[in-house]
Amino acid sequence: MESSELERFMRLAIIEGRKAIAHCRPNPPVGCVLVRNGQVVASGHTNAPGQPHAEAMALQNLPGPTADVIAFVTLEPCSFQGRTPSCAQALVKRGIRTLYVGMIDPHPKNRGAGIDILKHAGAEVVVGLLEDEVRKELEAYLWRPEDEESH
Repeated sequence: MESSELERFMRLAIIEGRKAIAHCRPNPPVGCVLVRNGQVVASGHTNAPGQPHAEAMALQNLPGPTADVIAFVTLEPCSFQGRTPSCAQALVKRGIRTLYVGMIDPHPKNRGAGIDILKHAGAEVVVGLLEDEVRKELEAYLWRPEDEESH
């Protein structure tokens, strides 16, 4: 896939993530699009707390097998079980083998752990696609050290 096409799909994931802004806090408004043969076949965004994250929603909306599906996710898939299961584990379980991730999640429970889960399962993961654009979209919603101090 050419870089312009990769960027187009990540921009679609950014747009998908915007659908979450009204209801996702305290989680960031993440977007995910799943692509097969150059066509978006499913998408998802962060839902209200306790409801599916972007990747889980997209996987629920995905028809058919996943062998040839490429995922575009604005923020690193979560590595841990919280109110919802690990998105990284869900992607592994469904057999997604190629992922483009806009940026690493700065949250201490992630910080690359989701990427590690995917890579250890044999997935090809490219991090940093349109990172500056993604960071501008998510910046106000991302974990910061002072968040920890306020708890």
